[in-house]
Amino acid sequence: MDGTLVEVPYDWSRIRAELGAAEASILTYLGRLDEPERSLKWAVLERHEEAATRQARLRPGVRRLLDRLNRRGVRTALVTNNSRKNTDILLDRFGLRFDLVMTRDDGLWKPSGEPLAAAMNRLGLGPAECLAVGDSHFDIRAAREAGIPRIFIISLDGTEFAAEDVVVVPSIAALEKAAGFLS
Repeated sequence: MDGTLVEVPYDWSRIRAELGAAEASILTYLGRLDEPERSLKWAVLERHEEAATRQARLRPGVRRLLDRLNRRGVRTALVTNNSRKNTDILLDRFGLRFDLVMTRDDGLWKPSGEPLAAAMNRLGLGPAECLAVGDSHFDIRAAREAGIPRIFIISLDGTEFAAEDVVVVPSIAALEKAAGFLS
């Protein structure tokens, strides 16, 4: 969701510094902490997420793409590391609908492929029937681990993903063309 469907002004460097999180996955870092430190730091992360959610903007073309996929009977899943609360706020604000929504509150998060595998299982789909769309290396790792063969990354800087076997597109409109949604 964040960075893929909506543009959200996260300052991850600042958030990591405030949390003291040196690991790649903030969620994994927080999960390893003992109480009461864990709860205190979760509250810090949630404060940053809520502030960013208030400033989020829908990427151009998202609603059109989801409507087009829905009309064609294509099943869609949103798998996000964001909280259920923030996800619901954004989906409601922007009028977005998915057949399945999974958040970190479901107990699984990227970069593990488990949330994507769980989403495919719930939708009754196999990896070859799916494609993954994201904006980060976590999304790539999760899709690969789940066995999804077609991975699309939305990014204006394709060089960051040059070593990856993915299709990098600059926008939702470019994704539609590259993935063959227009045909």
